[in-house]
Amino acid sequence: MVYQTINPATGERIKTYTAISDQDLEAAIANAHHTFETDWRYRSIAERARIISSAAAILRNKSEEYAHYLTLEMGKLINEARAEVSLSADILDYYAQKTENYLKPKMLTESPGAELHIEPLGVLLGIEPWNFPYYQVARVAGPQLMVGNALLLKHAENVPQSALAFARLFAEAGAPSGVYTNIFASVQQIGKVIDDPRIRGVTLTGSERAGAAIAERAGRNLKKSVLEMGGSDPLIVLEDAPLEATLDSALLGRMFNNGQCCVGSKRIIVIGKKRGKIFLEGLIQRMASLRAGDPGDPSTTLGPLASEKTLNTLLSQIELARRDGGQIIFGGKRICRPGFYLEPTIITDISKNNAIHAQELFGPVAAFHLAENETEAVQLANATPFGLGASIFTGDIARGRRIAARIDSGMVFINQPVWTAAELPFGGIKNSGFGRELSELGFGEFVNEKLINIAPPGSPPWGAFTIG
Repeated sequence: MVYQTINPATGERIKTYTAISDQDLEAAIANAHHTFETDWRYRSIAERARIISSAAAILRNKSEEYAHYLTLEMGKLINEARAEVSLSADILDYYAQKTENYLKPKMLTESPGAELHIEPLGVLLGIEPWNFPYYQVARVAGPQLMVGNALLLKHAENVPQSALAFARLFAEAGAPSGVYTNIFASVQQIGKVIDDPRIRGVTLTGSERAGAAIAERAGRNLKKSVLEMGGSDPLIVLEDAPLEATLDSALLGRMFNNGQCCVGSKRIIVIGKKRGKIFLEGLIQRMASLRAGDPGDPSTTLGPLASEKTLNTLLSQIELARRDGGQIIFGGKRICRPGFYLEPTIITDISKNNAIHAQELFGPVAAFHLAENETEAVQLANATPFGLGASIFTGDIARGRRIAARIDSGMVFINQPVWTAAELPFGGIKNSGFGRELSELGFGEFVNEKLINIAPPGSPPWGAFTIG
């Protein structure tokens, strides 16, 4: 595994980084464990909050620098890069502000004297992907550092500068050494980290294959894991949905981050042939308006894919779709320019027997489906091994709620494509994984919910008692 920056807009290799040695990895684990056991877990909430809030402030103050790394390493459009920096700072601030309330002991009123106390577990391992190099990390670091855990973070090998920049945040903010440690580790080394008894939990955002391997190894070591493994989100357009606004949302839902988004609207399902034809024409027009260019230029509306591997995977999927009867009605080819650019693409006539029917399309490729009625639309929406997010567009909110209850996913948005914020729980079901990040649910994934039961002196050895 080689950690290197390759500019996806040009294909140029910028810099290569040395992977961590086994000796340095052991030192990193030992340091994190020592810091947790002797320092970080015992700091006041106010002291931890001061450091995490300071990290958020640094992100905002150096927004252009941090956005530049995202554009350089994975080709994110500069305005979207700025938005990711802002969102990541918001998440850190959210947990700095909310943790005191989240950590308050909870009285179990059905049993007088019983209290539930929230305590940290220890050192955690985070394994994060390249598509949102800061946001994915912030939604782990924010809650887990604030609760008092320490974090080792293994980032994707194609965003090393972004990884190092995020690690600098906490050092600059005054966090003691070992609270947050970036490790350029190999797959084999990560397996050994999970085996280490000083590591108390693992969280991953990545592929199904990686998630299954991590969960298996964590399970063998009796350690909790939280997994987010992508999705193939449906966007359902009902007969009464406002056409132009829904088309705008569908374009954003499919093309945000150049389509490299776990909760991207990857499958668009329109009820009715006539309406479907109109909707498809509108979607083609909007995709045709996108212009490839330098992702650092604010006028660019189509950036590159993050790597040549990602580009080639999508080209192979497009060919599979065509082989099995799918119609490539728009796009489908590599753009003839330096870098890893793909034409915005729409595929129709995807049968259940098509190889891509159950696959995730991670890029600017939309699968377009027609449904005769609401029942068929729901069946199409649920006909996937994934279950991360979904969108329903309708003029009837009550109907939207009824359909949302029938969708097999962790999140459903009515009249918006799926989006994210610090206060909204994020996560899925089925092959999209398990566990939640963000909000209070994310805060509670890696904690010890300790029962403390208090009885007055002279109480019976068990059973009910009276508190005078």
